[in-house]
Amino acid sequence: MIFNKRNLLCLLVGGFASASMAQMPLESNAETALKYAQEVTKADMVKHLSILASDEYEGRETGTEGQRKAAAYLVEQITSFGLEPLPGQTSLEQEIAFTKERWTTVASSTSAKTFKHLWDFCAFPATNTDWDINFDEVVFLGYGIQDDAYNDYAGANVSGKLIMVYDGEPTNAAGVSYITGTVEPSDWSSDFRKKFKAAKANGAAGILIIDKDIKNRISTNRNRMLNGRMRIGKGENPGTNYAPNMFISSTMAQDILGKKGKKVIKARKGIEKSGKPKSVSVKTNISFDFEKETRTLIGSNVSGMITGSDPVLKEEYVFVTAHYDHLGKRGESIYNGADDNGSGTTTILEVAESMAKAKREGNGPKRSVVFIWVSGEEKGLLGSAYYVNDPIIPFDQTIVDINVDMVGRVDKKYTENPNYIYVIGADKLSQDLHDINESVNQGYHNLALDYTYNDENDPNRYYYRSDHYNFARNNIPVVFFFNGTHDDYHMVTDTVEKINFDKMEKIGQHVFYLTWEIANRAQRPQLNR
Repeated sequence: MIFNKRNLLCLLVGGFASASMAQMPLESNAETALKYAQEVTKADMVKHLSILASDEYEGRETGTEGQRKAAAYLVEQITSFGLEPLPGQTSLEQEIAFTKERWTTVASSTSAKTFKHLWDFCAFPATNTDWDINFDEVVFLGYGIQDDAYNDYAGANVSGKLIMVYDGEPTNAAGVSYITGTVEPSDWSSDFRKKFKAAKANGAAGILIIDKDIKNRISTNRNRMLNGRMRIGKGENPGTNYAPNMFISSTMAQDILGKKGKKVIKARKGIEKSGKPKSVSVKTNISFDFEKETRTLIGSNVSGMITGSDPVLKEEYVFVTAHYDHLGKRGESIYNGADDNGSGTTTILEVAESMAKAKREGNGPKRSVVFIWVSGEEKGLLGSAYYVNDPIIPFDQTIVDINVDMVGRVDKKYTENPNYIYVIGADKLSQDLHDINESVNQGYHNLALDYTYNDENDPNRYYYRSDHYNFARNNIPVVFFFNGTHDDYHMVTDTVEKINFDKMEKIGQHVFYLTWEIANRAQRPQLNR
């Protein structure tokens, strides 16, 4: 190989250029990069991780005291480094609510028949409150629409009553909507919450929507309706926003209406023919018993940034992310999560401290660098989803996300060679990013970069399972560093004494070199065409 200055630097840090040299010359000052990368140290990593993965922090489960302690520790550390809040923010910590709602009881019956949830009908916990009531009347009200072009509520008094409506909206024989005047449907067809809101605004005590394709709705949303799932936010406040609601099959509608079902069908056909609303009042006897359990967790993301030194390039931002939450406690057992993801949390703490020192000494990066420690990852990538759903920095100024999740252990494949890392996602949106990462590795540590889990056909699908993916789905180039799994993954045995800090230090320095290189290049990594 050609022995040049960069190869000499490579020798100084204990690595050699690999045989397959990527064609992406490094542009950042090597001596400066080398100087500050050495600030990413094993000793500091031991200090931080021994605190974050200690029993005192109780596994850092989102919404618990342990997670709040971890957030406070991160804020304390990055404040001491001199990181600044993100643009427009006054705090280094952003509170996030996560809510899970599930049914404990969901039942409906007439005097003649008991209906089965997720068969005859279905109801979303998120859009309903507890509901225990009997009705002796139901009012068929067309499509339950209140719009300037078409209004089922015009002249109708539904206060305190149960209403029954059809899904979708009325169209004429040619399929033209009476609302849009075209074959394109309005949002009354796509946003069922509008019907729940209209029913609430008009005082209805409940709304039943006849869904001709209820089997598809049930199969698509079964988990949401049966088990619930953690979602971002404090919930939809259904008691204020919506009338109690459910979707019912055509068969259930017929059972409720009895012989008057023919009058309802005739009324619907009249609406479709004339475009004018019609209603039918039907005597019935139907009861509902809905009870749900709501669990709200308050977590937080911790973020800080280093403003770039270049007056133009500082408006472009390199993101470095890691989740700091884990599984918490189960009884008296503590899931400390030293590798998952105390290792990534600690790694980017060290990178942030080194980058901040460079800035203080007048050698800061040209582009701005943002560090985000997210919570809610173990609940479904919720902390990173919270950020990308309402980004503080526009996506067109966010040039890359470098995500670090589990980098402190050695998997079985590399027992004899701990100086490796699995690289996931770098080439999926930007071949430039992949090539830069390769060149950084060849220029400094020469780790074994393994792309096994980057394969589209890999059954583990790790590309979709950590926080970088929320950036990738918004077309932001990403690279995810991962050490692979081990027998202690998501077990109480994932503890600090099993961390390979020598290997972790090398990975941390690699993350620094890559962040530094991208933050100082003349051109940002380009998206693939």
